[in-house]
Amino acid sequence: MTNDYSLFSVENLRVAYPQRRGQSGWAVDGVSLTLEAGEKLGLVGESGCGKSTLGRAAMRLLPDSTLIEGRVGFAGESVFEMNASRLRRFRGEAVGLIFQDPMTRLDPLMTVGEHCIETLQAHIPNLDRKQAKKRAIEILEAVKIPASRWSQFPHEFSGGMRQRVAIALALLLDPKLIVADEPTTSLDVTVAAQILQELTRLCAERGTAILLISHDLAMVAEYCDRIAVMYGGKVVETGPVLDVFERPQHEYTRSLLKAALHIQKEEGRGQKEEGRGQKEEGRGERENYQVQSQSNSPLLTVTNLQQHYSLESNLLDQLFSRNRQVIKAVDGVSLELERGEILGLVGESGCGKSTLSRSILQLIPPTGGKVEFQGIDITALGRDAVRKHRRQMQMIFQDPHACLNPMMTVGQSIADPLFIHKLANAEEAKKQVIQMLERVGLTPGEDFFRRYPGELSGGQQQRVSIARALITRPQLIICDEPVSMLDASVQTQVLELMLELKQEFNLTYLFITHDLWVARFFCDRIAVMNAGKIVEIGKTRDIFTNPQHPYTQQLLQAAPLLARTH
Repeated sequence: MTNDYSLFSVENLRVAYPQRRGQSGWAVDGVSLTLEAGEKLGLVGESGCGKSTLGRAAMRLLPDSTLIEGRVGFAGESVFEMNASRLRRFRGEAVGLIFQDPMTRLDPLMTVGEHCIETLQAHIPNLDRKQAKKRAIEILEAVKIPASRWSQFPHEFSGGMRQRVAIALALLLDPKLIVADEPTTSLDVTVAAQILQELTRLCAERGTAILLISHDLAMVAEYCDRIAVMYGGKVVETGPVLDVFERPQHEYTRSLLKAALHIQKEEGRGQKEEGRGQKEEGRGERENYQVQSQSNSPLLTVTNLQQHYSLESNLLDQLFSRNRQVIKAVDGVSLELERGEILGLVGESGCGKSTLSRSILQLIPPTGGKVEFQGIDITALGRDAVRKHRRQMQMIFQDPHACLNPMMTVGQSIADPLFIHKLANAEEAKKQVIQMLERVGLTPGEDFFRRYPGELSGGQQQRVSIARALITRPQLIICDEPVSMLDASVQTQVLELMLELKQEFNLTYLFITHDLWVARFFCDRIAVMNAGKIVEIGKTRDIFTNPQHPYTQQLLQAAPLLARTH
């Protein structure tokens, strides 16, 4: 029965992609949901379960060739029957959209300010530029983007800061409903908390409803009224958040909760760290000492590394400006990474974590300082010499969609490094790639080998990126938020897989994350970064039980903890 009085309703929605209709059936299979004004509904489930497809189908953002059945209503009006003009107004003014990947929302040729002005003037034509700029700066500052960044382009922002811009764009028009698809995936805990508190405040003040699509159970528990759990295209359980978390009815919900609590529990990595040193007669410690006995020097030494950027927008400004505004993205960082170690690098988005990793790899030449890998100063090497070292230093990026060529199959993308470094012929490469696909949980490997990135979920794309990084059997892997797009159960699988691979191939990880619980679960030591500097570094257990720096204490207080609500 249709509930025309609900702000937003989905009734028996079914969605199938034409290229996969014969293979996997319905991506969304008979889903019904309602959302009242001011209500916050969390939609959770593993990557590939149909969460994002549901959100896009409800907004009519899927390709015309997609098969869609059922009804979507907004304030009693059928979304599927809206004409082009009404649909355009509906998407901006009635519903604000926040996507998982901010670069799909941002034009690389437009400044952040132009994005805001265009959005406001498209929907409020009589608003002059001065009024539009004032409104936009207020919203940008609410999501912690300072007015000084107004004239910069998306590529000049970190992944987290781009996501904050996307959130600001969604809030500009005061919509009645916000559909947020993994809106804080690339944000640190403090900014995620600020933004979700801001969204929650909007709900209370303006009757704004939120459909929060997420794999982060702790976040949903803290900020949502109700939860809907999706599995295999169906909603398998729904109800008030506390009821579902305290008394989960469906086996899949129970497995999700178990996996999330496994990562967050007190005896996670803190105990693991001790466990690896004491259990099995110090298996992990012994492993490290065996490696170090071969070479006592650290695998990686970073000394006073600097990466500074000028804010001037053109060459003349840079030449003639006396008071040049400089962003010190990395400001004198020094650290050592021992062989076989996992060092976690945590801090808020925009603090310089990703810039530091790219500077270490020489993807961007540092402004100052040096990087020594296996005792060799790679900052002093030429481009060809650095490229030879890159086989031993691989990276898993934060956004898999941006680093996978959409025109290449998954198999071609993963095999590419083998050909670049002349490590295998075509037949050997295919065999190795299929084995690696299956190692990262993409089975059957033969099937995924032939697929394109566009046919995979965000989580599956990230596993392809992990497989590609591992294929050359490197010594050092720099992981930039490698599990941030994965749900709790897959996160656990991938992290456990990375631990297995670490032991099997004697890998060393520099693990960049904003998820403190993942860092505690996974890392031996943690370095805390703030405003381009390392403010605290120590053993994982010490950082969590006795944080010394006020910023570390602030980070720990802001992190949502499932155990608090469970």
